[in-house]
Amino acid sequence: MSSTQERLVVIGGDAAGMSAASQARRLKGPDELEIIAFERGHFTSYSACGIPYWVGGDVEERDDLIARTPEQHRERSIDLRMRTEVVRLDVPGHRVLARDLETGEEYWTAYDKLVIATGARPVRPPLPGIDAPGVHGVQTLDDGQALLDTLARTEGRRAVVIGAGYIGVEMAEALITRGYRVTVVNRGKEPMSTLDPDMGRLVREAMTGMGIEMVNDAEVTKILTGEDGRVRAVATEAAEYPADVVVLGIGVRPETTLAREAELPLGEHGGLLTDLAMRVRGTAAGGVIWAGGDCVEVLDLVSGRERHIALGTHANKHGQVIGSNAGGGYATFPGVVGTAVSKVCDLEIARTGLREKDARAAGLQYVTVTIESTSRAGYYPGAALMTVKMLAERRTGRLLGVQIVGREGAGKRVDIAAVALTAGMTVEQMTALDLGYAPPFSPVWDPVLVAARKAVAAVRAG
Repeated sequence: MSSTQERLVVIGGDAAGMSAASQARRLKGPDELEIIAFERGHFTSYSACGIPYWVGGDVEERDDLIARTPEQHRERSIDLRMRTEVVRLDVPGHRVLARDLETGEEYWTAYDKLVIATGARPVRPPLPGIDAPGVHGVQTLDDGQALLDTLARTEGRRAVVIGAGYIGVEMAEALITRGYRVTVVNRGKEPMSTLDPDMGRLVREAMTGMGIEMVNDAEVTKILTGEDGRVRAVATEAAEYPADVVVLGIGVRPETTLAREAELPLGEHGGLLTDLAMRVRGTAAGGVIWAGGDCVEVLDLVSGRERHIALGTHANKHGQVIGSNAGGGYATFPGVVGTAVSKVCDLEIARTGLREKDARAAGLQYVTVTIESTSRAGYYPGAALMTVKMLAERRTGRLLGVQIVGREGAGKRVDIAAVALTAGMTVEQMTALDLGYAPPFSPVWDPVLVAARKAVAAVRAG
């Protein structure tokens, strides 16, 4: 490294980390900026969101999920070190301690600028049997491959999914597609806790209709094993559910062990706290540490609070912002409104903004409306029902949140609401939105606008 060359060290080789490295490289050449990236796994820059579809067979090859290989990153003069885990941060000394997972060798690497993109880890509650063979988390491509290997050598066809969030629901569908008898054990009253329970009920009905056994309001107490040590059942206080394979879909937490040990600032959800430029807050970071992806908390533009949302869309945007700033440019990440979309079978599930309990926690007074409409003009072939729930602030009419459950054409309508939330629109302003119309695409009044009109009436009545 020359006297004029700076060194950027990146911890984590997936969406946020490698987006940051790539963007920094676009702005500064190797003579100006040396980039070293550490990744403990076998893969880089891949779609974790696509793993359930790979397991279910919708995506044929694992490599279809990989956007850029280690070799492709190295061709851009990024020193990418695979199967290497950073085990310690020395913030005052501006260096990191890395361990080669193949050889066990440890060595220090100095940095001028540091990016923390350590991602999130699946929640693994400390239950008896949780580490038994046949029990799988699904967070990385390595996890997905391990699950597929188990499915290939397991003779039985019974699966239990613990948890009914996005991953749990998607994995349940993937296993049904592969011919398994699937039971989902969920601690909530309904699946998809990112929805209000009345909307989650629609998801449960669709899952039951697929042949998935739903066990709600149930807490797993232990995982039972057979004489061979492999999983054989999942137990709750009320019953046991036979299982040849168990998938954990309980959710994820920010992976911030290194940051915590280095006494960097963490939020109430355990994620790193950053400013608008994605710099880690506080004097300890010294203004040269950035963080992004699933290991950070971000501002919720609707509630004004910090949230942890693990999504690849955010991670890639964080990486672009970080890379611009670390490479000498300027960019900011203003926050999120909490938009997400998923599906189970042909049922599309979408949400953005606040749920009722989020609004209550933020101290907001609100009204709710729920409407049923169709994805196309009612007389047009293929018109499918959808349910739209909308929350608006009492008196002001400010849009607070939207949830949509329906068939084809339902899910992506949530983007209308996401834009309205970002703009701070009221439901009355939304009713005047000039949306595209033709019978094959929408009724004259789009379902989101029908909900907005009803919300206007509710605000006026309240």
